[in-house]
Amino acid sequence: MQIAGGAGKPRYKTLARNRRARHQYFIEETMEAGIVLRGTEVKSVRLGRVNLKDSYARVEDGELFLHDMHISPYDPGNRFNHDPLRSRKLLMHRREINRLDGYIQAKGYTLVPLSVYLKGSRVKVELAVAKGKKEYDKRRAIAEKDAKREMERSFKERQFRG
Repeated sequence: MQIAGGAGKPRYKTLARNRRARHQYFIEETMEAGIVLRGTEVKSVRLGRVNLKDSYARVEDGELFLHDMHISPYDPGNRFNHDPLRSRKLLMHRREINRLDGYIQAKGYTLVPLSVYLKGSRVKVELAVAKGKKEYDKRRAIAEKDAKREMERSFKERQFRG
């Protein structure tokens, strides 16, 4: 979990990350959106019981919705719990939604949630406009990451000896 902020600044606490998103997509742009939650979902999210794997956002009738985000049922919530995989509305300004819709209409772009976090007392979602990577792009990214890690390792060894 990551907490940031200082005097007079809102505090951020990361609750969930979509690690696969950066591996599977080229991230073009990121933006923040509020999320509409019901009842016990808020308590479950605050406990970090959120899974963003395979989730995506879509513009439907001029509104933005997040699909396939799993929020585990809140244990003490019994019969008041909601469907863990229901579609949830995202809150953004109209012109931002229209701009995102324009990106989605372009070939190969999609909206992917990167993280869910608390900003003050509000639950926020970091959305990314992303384009899918091909298999060779993924292999190249892995090779670059391995090369960078090896360079850092050799640099540390030289510093330690010297």
